Amino acid sequence: MTTARTERQRDQAPRRPTAPDGLVVVDKPGGWTSHDVVGRGRRLAGTRKVGHAGTLDPMATGVLVLGVGRATKLLTYVVGADKDYDATIRLGASTTTDDAEGELVASADASGVGRADLDRAIADLTGEILQVPSTVSAIKVDGKRAYARARAGEDVALAARPVVVSRFEVLDVRSVGPGETPDGAHPALDVDVAVTVSSGTYVRALARDLGAALGVGGHLTALRRTRVGGYGLGVASTLEELEAQADRDGVLATLPLAEAARATFPVRDLTAQEATALSYGQWIPGTGAPGTTAAISPAGELVALVEDTRRGGADLAKPVLVLAPA
Repeated sequence: MTTARTERQRDQAPRRPTAPDGLVVVDKPGGWTSHDVVGRGRRLAGTRKVGHAGTLDPMATGVLVLGVGRATKLLTYVVGADKDYDATIRLGASTTTDDAEGELVASADASGVGRADLDRAIADLTGEILQVPSTVSAIKVDGKRAYARARAGEDVALAARPVVVSRFEVLDVRSVGPGETPDGAHPALDVDVAVTVSSGTYVRALARDLGAALGVGGHLTALRRTRVGGYGLGVASTLEELEAQADRDGVLATLPLAEAARATFPVRDLTAQEATALSYGQWIPGTGAPGTTAAISPAGELVALVEDTRRGGADLAKPVLVLAPA
């Protein structure tokens, strides 16, 4: 007898062939969570071994880097890269989430904010700063996400932490009439900006702090991530484009491990002997290179990520992640 489970299995689309290990750079659509994109990526890649590098809020669009198979091990390093964003900050209103999806908590007339005041406030938020993350961030507080505690009605107090805002550039400033603002009473200013920030920086917190510095409040109304480390919109594809490519070619295309590593790390070309040693987790002679280096075999394969260190009076390179084990 045919069971309901059998009927469901029959109706399900056949599993796609498993995509090769590598990265997929997605241009995330608005309204999707990063987890939603990972779910679609798993279906397209034919494997559950898919992760992402750096959460984007549902409201945000732009670059979201997915790792497939062994490339998920690279995501920790991609997450730590600096990032570029284009954003719109509305001055004259504060919200519970520091963005347009939250409830209005205060409003003020922002029409008196001059360009000189704006530039001074932005200069104070540029460089090495201490930033208090938004209460609806994904930071864990006693094992629970801050946003989950905030949504449960708890008071969430997050400590300030150092971040780097290496670029905070005003692209345009537009007046917004009272009829277009959340409270319908006070005029606002929309400020289009481009920022480059270190990992762990919250652009919505920049919007909040900019509004606070100017005495009128502020929140984020649009956010688009245009780059994560070495991966920009130029190599990103929409979900529709990825699905069409996978349908056409029979398997989802990925950025191979070696090519993906070249976009993130300095590269060291190995000899065949060094490649074999690293594949066994052995240390090899160092080159004095700072930081993490991608070690590439003569065949063009990413063997490992290595870091140089001093040991027994000699410079050696130790593998911190082996991607091509023996």
